Amino acid sequence: MKTYFSFFGKNQSLIYKVLLFVLATLLTIYLLPKGGQFKYNFQKGKPWQYENLYAPFSFTIKKDKETLEKETEAIKEKAIPYFEYDTEIVDKVKSRFSDVMETAYTDSLYSFSKQNVESVGNTILNSIYKNGLKEEIHSFSKDKLVYLKKGNEIEEVTYQSLLEFKDVENKIISEINKESMQNMESFFNEIFSKIIVPNISLDSESTDNEVEAKIKAINPNRGLIEKGGRIIAKGEVVEGDKFQILNSLKGEYESQVWSKSNYYWLILGYSVLISLVFLMLFLFLKKYRAEIYENNTKVTFIFFNIILMIFITTIVVKFDANFVYIVPLCILPLVLKTFFDARLGLFVHVLTILLLGFTVPNSFEFLFLQIIAGIVTILTISELYKRANLFISVGQITLVYIIGYFAFFIIHEGNIELIEWKNFAYFILCGLVTLFAFPLVYAYEKLFGLVSDVSLLELSDTNSKLLKELSNVAPGTFHHSLNVANLSEAAANEIGANAMLVRVGALYHDIGKMKNPTYFTENQMSSINSHDELEPKESARIIIDHVLNGIEIARKNKLPDRLIDFIRTHHGTSLVYYFYKKELDNNGVANEEDFRYPGPKPFSKETAILMMADSVEAASKSLKEPTSSKIDSFVEKIIDGQMEQGQFLNANITFKEIQRIKKVLKKKLNNIYHLRIEYPE
Repeated sequence: MKTYFSFFGKNQSLIYKVLLFVLATLLTIYLLPKGGQFKYNFQKGKPWQYENLYAPFSFTIKKDKETLEKETEAIKEKAIPYFEYDTEIVDKVKSRFSDVMETAYTDSLYSFSKQNVESVGNTILNSIYKNGLKEEIHSFSKDKLVYLKKGNEIEEVTYQSLLEFKDVENKIISEINKESMQNMESFFNEIFSKIIVPNISLDSESTDNEVEAKIKAINPNRGLIEKGGRIIAKGEVVEGDKFQILNSLKGEYESQVWSKSNYYWLILGYSVLISLVFLMLFLFLKKYRAEIYENNTKVTFIFFNIILMIFITTIVVKFDANFVYIVPLCILPLVLKTFFDARLGLFVHVLTILLLGFTVPNSFEFLFLQIIAGIVTILTISELYKRANLFISVGQITLVYIIGYFAFFIIHEGNIELIEWKNFAYFILCGLVTLFAFPLVYAYEKLFGLVSDVSLLELSDTNSKLLKELSNVAPGTFHHSLNVANLSEAAANEIGANAMLVRVGALYHDIGKMKNPTYFTENQMSSINSHDELEPKESARIIIDHVLNGIEIARKNKLPDRLIDFIRTHHGTSLVYYFYKKELDNNGVANEEDFRYPGPKPFSKETAILMMADSVEAASKSLKEPTSSKIDSFVEKIIDGQMEQGQFLNANITFKEIQRIKKVLKKKLNNIYHLRIEYPE
């Protein structure tokens, strides 16, 4: 049992990566569509590159999108609308007419009897409400057939037979002319204006249901290809019917129902291909980004972003494949470049696009556009902390999408008459969504403990609480840190390291000296040295402890781990030589371990640069009457000494880069200590 625990303890990191690998593979398989993949690639307007293709089974030829849209539009145009006839309203109007007649009719005023007038009025009402009276005005033609629903009965009439309010007066005139009651026109107009109300309305629900039923009944097929029939010959151009037949065969492959045995083979194929992609990622990290590979949090972060992009794209494709270009896939290389480097960002982007090729339509076009856009992202986006840079880069990415899509459309169609301009709007929307990278970077910093250039810029502000405290408590150390920051930044720029990171690391590397500031020479304001009354061991312990104190202060102030690395490594495992020599002179013997910093040694270019710049800047204060030759020799001596002690063995820095750093440090120090002419008094 102990052996098992020991094994898991020693291989915890490896076991975690294996579990992450398996989980990522399973999630990706789950998200990708389960169906056969057509084994031929073809493009409209291009020659068929393979041997003659014969139908492997009988299948139907699907109608193309344009044909289906035309048939749908034709159904909508020919659809017969439904109108609802309300008989209750008619009964109420007739009842009100009788009531009004009782009060409005006076025998002495009219030459016709009340019964005669009431009979003519009812005749007019029957004429008005024969097919109903409508209030709404529609765009139907006069001879358009419509369905009139009267209870459970449906009657087919023309649209013009449905009266409008403007037709009521004509009906009144027509009926009273038949009865020779012309002098009663004003009487009827006055009464009917008070009681007439519309009783028919468009039944949108029934109309839409009828249209929907007919649209669903559209036959999506327009023919049949028998098994063994030749579909296309080698070299034949893929266009027209050939293109539609090939698309139909491809759709049959991708949508057919698989048996259990076939399904398991399909899953096996997906598993192998997806595993290969993730395996390539692990191998790349192990070979070229060992620091990231050893950090499980960073590896998890990379895999999380890949799965997130696959998940979002899959959801969008299932909803509507036309929206696939709205997915801001360029956020992936952008984010990875922000936290890591451009090469890793592009590599991961390409692997993710390869996986998405299984699920998106027009996979070649999609792969081409997304890879080109990813390359543009890597080449254009730099210094993300400068807000304008992201907006400019997003504009360039959007432009590349639009140009690429335009070129593909011309290749496929041979003209621009049928170009879908709405796709350009999708690309613009994609660019706008890419701007979401700003808050996303901030969220990732909090979730995964990473640090970006935006955060580094904030931390580099010398008016921040911690640096302000350093300048007040230990002004000499603060000034030293500023000088080291300038030297380190220049050296980092010279060899292509992260200049912003090393500058901020330099500003905070000595914050541990705030605990005992007067024990460090740069903060001693008088000739009294606090170490004079201490034993060399005790003095060395105070000096060494500034590293541990710095780590404690940094964590208390929630500085990122990448900055704490600079505090931990800026002295490596070097000796506090002054007090070691003093102990040796006093007692004749000294234990090196009592005078050695705990380390670790620098493990990156940036931490190595800081060690060199810190040592050189501190030692330069002891130079008396500095000259160019003196500065050059003491820089060589200090850095060569660090190399002999093996302080840079764990850092991925070359001898050539160290020589270039020396050159920069010499130049900078010569500028600082340049000789001035002596002015006369």
